[in-house]
Amino acid sequence: MSETQLAVKADSRVARKIMIRRIASCAILSAMAAILMYLEVAPSLLLLPFPDFLKFDFSEIPVLIGTFALGPVWGVVIELIKNLLHLPASGTMGVGELSNFLTGSIFVLTAGLIYRKVRTKKGAAISMVIATVVLSAASVPVNYFINLPFYAKAFSLPIEQVIAMSAKVNPLVKDTVSLLLAVFVPFNLIKGTVVGFVTFFVYKPISKLINKTYDQTHVKTKTNKA
Repeated sequence: MSETQLAVKADSRVARKIMIRRIASCAILSAMAAILMYLEVAPSLLLLPFPDFLKFDFSEIPVLIGTFALGPVWGVVIELIKNLLHLPASGTMGVGELSNFLTGSIFVLTAGLIYRKVRTKKGAAISMVIATVVLSAASVPVNYFINLPFYAKAFSLPIEQVIAMSAKVNPLVKDTVSLLLAVFVPFNLIKGTVVGFVTFFVYKPISKLINKTYDQTHVKTKTNKA
């Protein structure tokens, strides 16, 4: 067997080992995220002025950690698996899971792309702040064009009734625009801030593990020169 063939075989083994580590890490973090999503609570229990069709949970923390450790694409994969695992308990015929996947993906993808360029604690903090702002802004078109129409259709509710439900807990809600600006934007701003805050303080004790996992799953294959 030539040196080139041996190098190709060695690279193939390294690639398989990297993929196994990625899949294993993805599976563990997806399970953790799904468990946390099952522990979701209604905003009213937290005394927040948002309708109870919105849910608050900490499931984005393992997703965010996975994004930092594996990369932004894997963060979206973990986000998808998490919501698929939560589907059996869906109380919204999958609309809530669709909403969570879309907004969660925007959040972790933004944070992951920034963190990939600046892999430090400061970089993590900056990435989460920017991701929270992007998430809050993106919640307007995402909810207007996708989530609200799907929710209204799934429950055979006119948008006006959704607005009325929201107005009962938030007097600032008068129409669709105020629903988006007074409910969805601040809700995602609060959620992103809390998730980012917790992740930031979790980051230090597990930063070595994050960087080790990243290094182990992003090893560049090497070829021997003849």
